[in-house]
Amino acid sequence: MSAAERPEDEAYGSRGFGVPGFAAWPVKASAKAEGKALRERVPRSAHAELTTDDGRPGAVSAVEESNRGRLAGLTPIRVGRMAATPFAFLRGSAGLMAYDLARTPMTGISAQICGDAHAANFGLYGDARGRLVIDLNDFDETVHGPWEWDLKRLATSLVLAGREAGADEDTCRAAAHDTVGAYRRTMRLLAKMPVLDAWNAIADEELVSHADAHDLLGTLERVSEKARANTSGRFAAKSTEAAEGGGRRFVDAPPVLRRVPDAEAAAVAASLEHYLTTLPEDRLPLLARHAVQDVAFRVVGTGSVGTRSYAVLLLDHRGEALVLQVKEARPSVLLPHLATAGLRAPQVAHEGRRVVLGQKRMQVVSDILLGWTTVEGRAFQVRQFRNRKGSVDPAALAADQMDDYGRMTGALLARAHSHSVDPRLVAGYCGKNEELDEAVASFAVAYADRTEADHAALVEAVRAGRIACEAGV
Repeated sequence: MSAAERPEDEAYGSRGFGVPGFAAWPVKASAKAEGKALRERVPRSAHAELTTDDGRPGAVSAVEESNRGRLAGLTPIRVGRMAATPFAFLRGSAGLMAYDLARTPMTGISAQICGDAHAANFGLYGDARGRLVIDLNDFDETVHGPWEWDLKRLATSLVLAGREAGADEDTCRAAAHDTVGAYRRTMRLLAKMPVLDAWNAIADEELVSHADAHDLLGTLERVSEKARANTSGRFAAKSTEAAEGGGRRFVDAPPVLRRVPDAEAAAVAASLEHYLTTLPEDRLPLLARHAVQDVAFRVVGTGSVGTRSYAVLLLDHRGEALVLQVKEARPSVLLPHLATAGLRAPQVAHEGRRVVLGQKRMQVVSDILLGWTTVEGRAFQVRQFRNRKGSVDPAALAADQMDDYGRMTGALLARAHSHSVDPRLVAGYCGKNEELDEAVASFAVAYADRTEADHAALVEAVRAGRIACEAGV
């Protein structure tokens, strides 16, 4: 049959429908070349640069500014946690680092970034069937921004964690170098794969081999064992007591856990009605089989201390507990610095929604109960509490494990970024050799030094009584 005789609905080859939301055919094949061309404008060696300007906030003023809008009674705890070590200071100062990163070389390639991709923000958690997965697990600051910011923050955190663990400088620098190398190699791997395969690539059982992180196996097994027992039921058994008339209620454990007044508890409980509207409909029968029992305030994290965070106790018909965390979602501290980087800050309708959607864009598997709500005019995210969560303390690793942990987290970060940016574009820029690895490792060492100086300034301010601090909480 000739082409003229063939009916249109039987035409050979692609019809090229041009459907909005899909790529046009033929699908663009030059992304790698475009990435490679960016090296002319931003050489990979330029990422070693770290300059600070006269307008840079001091460490103490940056901490005070980041405390604005938090619960005043808890900010001394936050200061105490940040003052503990330089690595802890880094964990609480994402905004200050964003100020500095906005003044470093950037390719102009944007992705959904964590915004706070330090080494302690990776960990284990349970999927819908109770199996453990490992991924980024904190998204309070997530935005669409420069991929380099996440990578440089992660590499810097490995240097600081290594120093805290007592590793020598060569080991700390090697950990940062290997973090970037794993990121680069993983992007190259993903760029070569069919898109659907790349989306779910590097399954957790393959991660150790992919990252050549075999020295971490024993540590990961110990963390996994603890994570499997880290459930809502175990938390409720330790943190609640039988209530009059049946059911259970939280027990005060100040300053970390405290019961709240009835009106405050009622407002949080009432907000769960809106939360249900943010979930897929197939999740609703699961929650409909639980009854809300009690609400308590719980202090969490380092950078998050002082924000409003509630634990909500639910019980099923057998009295088994499910605990939800209702955590305040403040504007990302990166937003003010996107304009400096030449990027347009997005309009955010609801900060909880921003956090939840950013998390879902970056993780391969997310908590099935992720949602958001509003309590008394403030935005909150909602998620399972103690969902078999476990984490590696990078500052407690042995020196010979630091580079393994760096490679593992670098690979996970690449996978997370590849969900929102074409890996061919980033891989084209990063290339085959170690030029980027060397440059970012140099930046990481320099910024670790900068962070240690900032930490020392905060400690001095605490000693002089210029800023309130409650240590050891």
